[in-house]
Amino acid sequence: MSGLWRAALTALNQPEATLGRDRLLALCTAEIAHAHPTHQEPVAVADVQRIALTEFSLLLDEAHAPTALAQRRNNKW
Repeated sequence: MSGLWRAALTALNQPEATLGRDRLLALCTAEIAHAHPTHQEPVAVADVQRIALTEFSLLLDEAHAPTALAQRRNNKW
């Protein structure tokens, strides 16, 4: 997972490199959501979007958040 975080920090420090940036940050937020659940229910797309906004100041669209969440649930990084 440390490689994922290094890539996320790089993406945050290079905002002009948008190709794949939102996808990568969505994967990171899905990981955060699973590592620190706030409810007893399974992690939802809204949780991933909320974390992306609060942690990365990123508005994830309806395509990136569900895809990242599904990849995290299936452990397909």
